[in-house]
Amino acid sequence: MRLHVDGWDPGYGASFDSNGDGPGSQSSAETVTDVELPESDWRPIPRRDDLVSPSTVLLVDGVRRIDAGVWVTGEDGVPHRGLAASYAAGVVRCDLERGVADVAGALVKRGLFTSSPTASDVMVGSVRYTPHQLGRDDQATLIGGVQAQLAALEAAVSGETRTAGDLLVVDGPLKNRQHLPRAIGYVKTHRVEYLPAAPTAVVTALKAQERSPVFRIGTNWQRYAWYLRLPTTSSAPWAGIVRIECAAELSTVDAVALADLSVVTLPRFASTAYKDPRAPQNLVPIAGLERRLRSMLGDARLLYRTLVHAAHTVVGAP
Repeated sequence: MRLHVDGWDPGYGASFDSNGDGPGSQSSAETVTDVELPESDWRPIPRRDDLVSPSTVLLVDGVRRIDAGVWVTGEDGVPHRGLAASYAAGVVRCDLERGVADVAGALVKRGLFTSSPTASDVMVGSVRYTPHQLGRDDQATLIGGVQAQLAALEAAVSGETRTAGDLLVVDGPLKNRQHLPRAIGYVKTHRVEYLPAAPTAVVTALKAQERSPVFRIGTNWQRYAWYLRLPTTSSAPWAGIVRIECAAELSTVDAVALADLSVVTLPRFASTAYKDPRAPQNLVPIAGLERRLRSMLGDARLLYRTLVHAAHTVVGAP
């Protein structure tokens, strides 16, 4: 194959997250509100004083970086767009009894994402980009391919660090990780609105350390969900509100138990504005983990030069 590195920064083709002011549109997902309470009885549910946090909380996150946009050309002479990407996942183990936290595991991988059926490893020295063939080569599909591999890496690192009775908090939706026991997905960016007007009014009326009743969301995958407001100094309707998810395979009783557990556990990790511009939603252990993982991705400029060198010497580009 032949590899050509595009000079255009592919980051300009990616979507940006919303600004956190609240959902931008109504979701087309099927939502069932009568799970924990009838919709007519929805009200803020406060923290349970008789419930304590688990002694160990594991927080999982991943980071990704597009190192270069590329073109992959096989023997048939047809060029295929692609992305060379680095991604890493790790887990922070928080011992709440001792008040300490440490990185319990981390993995780094690099991939060549393209629709080319003839793509092969790109390797110079110790740097290897493993090919991942995708159905199309548009930007959304390529970025989706990177994200899917990152989610798989997060699931892999999560399974290596579990202990009895712990709580696993996955940064982002729980999709493709519903099989993990005692796991919740932590979603801090609201792109769409899942609830009708009356339940939404309950959500925006939440006080710190209060949650909404549990409801059910059905899109191309099913899950339980609830909203929780973290401690915040802002009075904006959606300030400090996060959406939590758990597996639809759980019973309603178990889903409600996880919801109650999230209220007594997650607020203690909330960040503050002078430390993090994404406060309070970007939890302190996750912010620290992100910094560690980004440093593990390596120098972006050096990797770009490595890819340019590979395009000219390793895979036979003229």
